[in-house]
Amino acid sequence: MGDTNGQVVAGGNGEGNRLNQLNYPTDVLIDKETDSLIICDPGNQRVVRWSRRSGTTQGEILVDNISCWGLAMDDQRYLYISDIGKQEVRRYQIGDKNGTLVAGGNDK
Repeated sequence: MGDTNGQVVAGGNGEGNRLNQLNYPTDVLIDKETDSLIICDPGNQRVVRWSRRSGTTQGEILVDNISCWGLAMDDQRYLYISDIGKQEVRRYQIGDKNGTLVAGGNDK
């Protein structure tokens, strides 16, 4: 502790849509099983995963075409993502691109 500068662990290459960039990230969680960060990247309409291992230079897209605002993960590793564009929350298994509607979904 005591470090006031921090260290870039994801993004850091300016605003943009390449896999080594983020665009207005709004939420992040730690996936301990894969030692990675899962990040809401609504400016790019996606949720990405960045490994926390040294040498990682880009993320991978987990879910795209989503106006992600918030994230949560339960004990079974289901990922819950709020979509402010569709006014809904969906539950995803890692690797699932569609998810299951769990709340909202009435488009306003």
